Amino acid sequence: MAEPTSGIAAEQPQSGTEPLGRVFDIQRFSLHDGPGIRTTVFLKGCPLRCLWCHNPEGLRATPQVSFLPEKCMACGECVRTCPNGAHHLTPAAADGSALEHLYDRDSCQLCGKCTENCDTGTLEFVGRSMTVSEVMKEVGQDRAFYASSGGGLTISGGEPLAQIGFTVALLRAAREQGIHRCLETSGFASWERFRPLLLLVNLFLFDCKETDAERHREYTGQPNELILENLRSLHQAGAKIQLQCPITPGFNDREDHFAGIVALARSLPRLEGVRLLPYHPLGKSKLARFGLTSSDRLPSQPFDQTLLDRWTSWLLDHGVRVLNAENSRGASVR
Repeated sequence: MAEPTSGIAAEQPQSGTEPLGRVFDIQRFSLHDGPGIRTTVFLKGCPLRCLWCHNPEGLRATPQVSFLPEKCMACGECVRTCPNGAHHLTPAAADGSALEHLYDRDSCQLCGKCTENCDTGTLEFVGRSMTVSEVMKEVGQDRAFYASSGGGLTISGGEPLAQIGFTVALLRAAREQGIHRCLETSGFASWERFRPLLLLVNLFLFDCKETDAERHREYTGQPNELILENLRSLHQAGAKIQLQCPITPGFNDREDHFAGIVALARSLPRLEGVRLLPYHPLGKSKLARFGLTSSDRLPSQPFDQTLLDRWTSWLLDHGVRVLNAENSRGASVR
């Protein structure tokens, strides 16, 4: 199958002998991105367009400006510094007693100047270029916690395979320092992008968003045949894999989808287990920050814990190792 290109980031230019990666966040003390206490590095660029996306700032490969007009104090600094006239302050009331901040994304050239002196958080430049050494400097600050908890580095996104050169270099650097390495992936990439990861990744956190082929295309914008092919190839190659299953009400909280998860788990006898990821509306609220709109079908409330417990029990009854249940009993995930 041809190399998927939608959402695949062009490789970043080199900085001396080091590749540069486009990073949108580095989250320390993460507890849900693999075993133990972890540092999660989020990379930009993703080939999928999931309707329930929790990290919309990772969709595009290029930098973006986050805009929260409700925080604006109408100081006018962005209007003065923007070379392209993308920011405007206009009267919000007839008497001119209040000003409204309008941001024209079509005029914005993403120079980031408007964000440099924005102290209120109204404007934020998302997507910085970093070298492997710069990222590892931050990752290394938590080494003591990795040793005591069995944690380490997790590379997430976006889609880490969209920046495969940087991802491989970062994994190699972590391996050289003896740091445990997880990689979270949607699975939508050519197998050639997976090959160099086999000896570098300790645990793949592999997404299973929808088991029905047509619904997968509807919900994510892409088919799932290549994803399942890569999942099976990883398993056959002996990789450690944890299946990550986001559950969104009104989309994939269906018995036939959970039956599909059971069938998939049974076909992968060395699977480490399945983790259910309940929907939270945080991603829906984040979309507006980047000029994106959310589906009207998305719920405004988090996934009900009672329903999550019910589906967890359902999977357990069908012989699936559900890591959520083990964590609730205090067991560690390995």
